[in-house]
Amino acid sequence: MKNLPYFLLALLLACNQSNQADQSASDTQQRRYDYDVEERLAELDITLSDPPKPVANYVNAVRTGNLVFMAGKGPRKADGTNVTGRVGTDLTIDEGYQAARLTAIAQLSALKAEIGDLNKVVRIVKVTGMVNADPGFGNQPEVINGFSDLMVEVFGARGKHARAAVGMGSLPRNIACEIEMIVEVAD
Repeated sequence: MKNLPYFLLALLLACNQSNQADQSASDTQQRRYDYDVEERLAELDITLSDPPKPVANYVNAVRTGNLVFMAGKGPRKADGTNVTGRVGTDLTIDEGYQAARLTAIAQLSALKAEIGDLNKVVRIVKVTGMVNADPGFGNQPEVINGFSDLMVEVFGARGKHARAAVGMGSLPRNIACEIEMIVEVAD
């Protein structure tokens, strides 16, 4: 290498550094997590299912660039029925929390159907949680924690998100909660 002209030596070094940077970026893409998200779901005993088809003129998800905007989902039980009722009147806060957790599973099912592999999730960006409750009910955050806690259990720090948790006088078909989210995904 001592006999190579300086510009050739500089070119070789630049190419080598570029190749190392490309390999490092590729490794980062492949190692987004130090675990497989799908395996993590199995550890949590969570089974995702095919999301139901929308019942009106909308879609479950819209992707624009690296953001996926998820339509609002409700707390669908394994038998296909929904958790219904007003939290604080018909349901306890803990039952509302569990309903929000079921809603998180519904959202993960719809997200997987949209992107194919949950390991592509870079970040849960924003969550809007709506709780079916009487006007005097003020524990919406405790209810929506059921959704937020599951996102962190599944995605770790990437599951932490900006959030709104609000009360509603009613929700479609009297469901206990409805939650929508925005997700950043890898190419």
